[in-house]
Amino acid sequence: MHGDSGSSDTTPLTGPGNGRLDVASIELGAVCPSVLIGGDGYPVVLCTRIRDLRPVVFLLDPANGSALASIEVTSGSLFGGVYDYLDQADRAVLVDGASDLLRIGHHRDGAAWSLSVDQRVPLAGSIPAGDTVTSVAPDYQGEVWFATGGATVGLVDTSGGTVRSVALGTGERVSNSISTAPAGMTVATDHAVYLVARGPDGRPEVRWRVPYDRGPARKPGQLSWGTGSTPTFFGPTNGADFVAVVDNADPEVHLVVIRTSGPGAGRRVCAPPVLLTGGPGSENSPIGAGRTVVVASTYGYSYPRLPDDAGPSRPESAPFVGGMTRVDVRADRSGCDVVWDNAVRSAAVPKLSTADGTITTMTRSSSDTAGGRLSYAVIAADSGKILTQRSLGATVADPLQMAGTIAPGRVLYQGTVGSILRIT
Repeated sequence: MHGDSGSSDTTPLTGPGNGRLDVASIELGAVCPSVLIGGDGYPVVLCTRIRDLRPVVFLLDPANGSALASIEVTSGSLFGGVYDYLDQADRAVLVDGASDLLRIGHHRDGAAWSLSVDQRVPLAGSIPAGDTVTSVAPDYQGEVWFATGGATVGLVDTSGGTVRSVALGTGERVSNSISTAPAGMTVATDHAVYLVARGPDGRPEVRWRVPYDRGPARKPGQLSWGTGSTPTFFGPTNGADFVAVVDNADPEVHLVVIRTSGPGAGRRVCAPPVLLTGGPGSENSPIGAGRTVVVASTYGYSYPRLPDDAGPSRPESAPFVGGMTRVDVRADRSGCDVVWDNAVRSAAVPKLSTADGTITTMTRSSSDTAGGRLSYAVIAADSGKILTQRSLGATVADPLQMAGTIAPGRVLYQGTVGSILRIT
């Protein structure tokens, strides 16, 4: 969903750009936050069906976006159908409602396509009873990392079925995805950011823990109390020099940047206030590229449904004013500087193209998320200025702050309520 295992929210591909647009709606009757493009070019989409909240994986035709095949997955928690990734064989790797780690492959027999569970590894015996897996990510030595809502993290050797897990802080919760790099796996609980790596005995081992300001309560426009960030690895040396999240401080939030490894590992590089023009809160993963981080506000965004354990927000509601901020880590790593701060009202997780230096997203014309038209938008990463903003019409459904995915051929797939937009 976030572009790579480090959750950089970048792509080496170029989006549809600033010219004339063709917009098609792929009606799937589902909310589809995860559109992944494999090495073979076929989009593999993980959705939650609206009528029964059943997770479904779809295979789409790269030529026009039509559904070629689908397979239902055992239901679990509300967000069981959110985070997955594609492995080296273009199989979707995810955990179902029965706490089984699945690899779902797509196969062609003549003109017909099908999806099947090619591998199943039970995890239930390695996580606490009643707990559920929140997300999975690939390990750099061939295994699979996972994290549960109750803050248990683990490593799965799918070739032999071995599962090793460890619990993090007592009473802590994980509500967002995890990210991985050669240094290990990073996860943000509702209290702290952790780096976890494989220990000498093969078990997960906490390398560092950095608390952040979680604020007095959940804010409107967020799905949990604490950071709304999937932690982002970024950096100019190897793409993983630092880890960044947005905290939940009140009245203003901060971008917390932490050294990943080496001298000073686990120390904060900076924590500048961000989103000062817009709303003070974010449910979205930051963009990270080189020394640059871009964050987008979701403060006040209205969701049709919240997780069962979301708790009340403070205040109860707020207008969605938007806002984005770019922060650069100084070359000598002595701190960070805010480069720009704008009032762009992003209604999706923005994506940065490293090919042309533009950020692609959806924007909303109104602070009322029940109204206002949605637009396709392109933003200059160097200045924060809008280069293009084209209305998608009155009938386009809410993208619900889901991530868009840029595919080869300058194609953008954007999940909405009930459908996926295919913009070319």
